[in-house]
Amino acid sequence: MARFDGRTVVVTGGGGGIGGATCRRFAAEGAKVAVFDLNDAAAQKVAATIREAGGVAEAFSCDIASRASVDAAVAAAASRLGPIDVLVNNAGWDVFRPFVKTEPADWERLIAINLTGALHMHHAILPAMSARKYGRIVNVASDAARVGSSGEAVYAACKGGLVAFSKTIAREHARHGITVNVVCPGPTDTALLAGVAAGAADPKKLIDAFTRAIPLGRLGQPDDLAGAIAFLASDDAAFVTGQVLSVSGGLTMNG
Repeated sequence: MARFDGRTVVVTGGGGGIGGATCRRFAAEGAKVAVFDLNDAAAQKVAATIREAGGVAEAFSCDIASRASVDAAVAAAASRLGPIDVLVNNAGWDVFRPFVKTEPADWERLIAINLTGALHMHHAILPAMSARKYGRIVNVASDAARVGSSGEAVYAACKGGLVAFSKTIAREHARHGITVNVVCPGPTDTALLAGVAAGAADPKKLIDAFTRAIPLGRLGQPDDLAGAIAFLASDDAAFVTGQVLSVSGGLTMNG
């Protein structure tokens, strides 16, 4: 029996690199996967790939910064795939620029996507999980939340807030059989990292510097994150909650 047989899993940002890998991992382990993404075409592509491989997946267009969009997508996913057992808050966006060179409009978008969006998802899904006395939530933050990252001040602030929020929700909902944990990626080979690098004076030099700084000698790959996320969402981690795991090739080592 696969770890997620009969489970319904929602993954936000499911059309992207880490999100897509996570959706495929859950589907391969028996889950029914709801692929949430603002980019509907990307979500549809991931869902179609899963179905072609014999899995169960549906795509849902969702703007996590909009509560109305979140409520509609959550209701549709529950209707088509069944009650939601696992939530993976993976969607994110970043702008790589010194704080004093950013504008309030940048802050608002960063906060809306990286923090408020996750709040919307929790608020929409937690009540039903609590009523059923079961749930697994994995929030994808960033090592920027743990150690800071030049050029990502507001992004780091949002992800730091998500870490603190996750620990509090873990405490509030432990009695409901819900676990809440956080995965913090280090530099990972995704479109988000490419976008960050594009804002640097020398993108290749930045990527090379990231790679050299990682003790394991390479950038993270989306599948590296998918495995950690799946573990924390599984019953193998039933006694793990309120924890923060860096998946960074040793770039950060937090006790």
